[in-house]
Amino acid sequence: MTNTKTDETTIVLRNDNGPVATVILNAPRSRNALSGAMMTALHAVLDDIAADTSIRSVILAANGPVFCAGHDLKEMNSISACDGHAALFAQCSALMMRIVTLPQPVIARVHAMATAAGCQLVASCDLAVAGKAAKFATPGVNIGLFCSTPMVALSRNIARKHAMRMLLTGDAIDADTAWQMGLVSDVATDDDLIIATDDLATRIAERSAMTVKLGKEAFYRQLEMPLSGAYDYASGVMTNNMQKHDAREGIGAFVEKRHPDWRHE
Repeated sequence: MTNTKTDETTIVLRNDNGPVATVILNAPRSRNALSGAMMTALHAVLDDIAADTSIRSVILAANGPVFCAGHDLKEMNSISACDGHAALFAQCSALMMRIVTLPQPVIARVHAMATAAGCQLVASCDLAVAGKAAKFATPGVNIGLFCSTPMVALSRNIARKHAMRMLLTGDAIDADTAWQMGLVSDVATDDDLIIATDDLATRIAERSAMTVKLGKEAFYRQLEMPLSGAYDYASGVMTNNMQKHDAREGIGAFVEKRHPDWRHE
C-alpha cells in the first residue's frame, strides 16, 4: 500500500522511498488525535508494512503544528458506556504493541508537541528523532484522567522518578531533556530533522533485514526476563542467528574486507 495524497481525507499516509516507508499522521485539524478511526487506519498501514518484505525500516511522522495530541477527548467524552472506553483503550494498546512487534524498526520523527497517548506513541517506537522545537508531556493528571496507558511505554523508556514527575505534574519537557532522559534517541535542528531521520532509517535499512528482525524481537523479549533467563534466551537467539546465511556472509565479508551481499535470510 502506497499513498501519496496530501489532503485530509486520508488520515494516515504512506510514502515509500526504496526500503524506507514513511507513515504520516494526517489529521492536523484534530491535532492528529488518536481517535478510533485514526488508530484503525494506522494499525492497517502497519499491518501492510509488516507483510512487505521490501520495507526494512519505518519512519512515523505527522503533518500539521502538533505531532500527536493523544486521545480524541471529544470522542472519549461522547462515549457513555464503560465497555466503549474499555474498547478504545484496548485498541490503543493493540496499536502500540503492533509497533513493538513490527518486524521493521520504527523511528518516530517528532517535530512538535507529543502529549499523552501521543507521547506514548513516541515511547513505543524503537527510536525517536526530535526536532529542537519538539515537546513531550503526559498531562492527563491536569484533567482528572491519569495517563495510565501512556505510563506503560513511558516507564519502559526512562527512569522511574523522571516518569513519575512527568505523570504527576503534567509538565512538558523539551527535546534536549527528552534525550537526556532517554525518551528520544536523537535530537536534530528543526531544519535538519527530516534529513537526520531519513539518514538514520536508511542506515538501518542497509543492514540484513533478517538480522534486524531477529534482534528487535529478542531485545523486547529479554527485557522482561530475569538476568539468567535473559542470557539463556539470548544465547539461543545468537546460536540460531549464526546458522543463517547473512551471519556467515557478514562475518566472511568483514574478514575479507568487502561489502556483504545480504540475502536477508
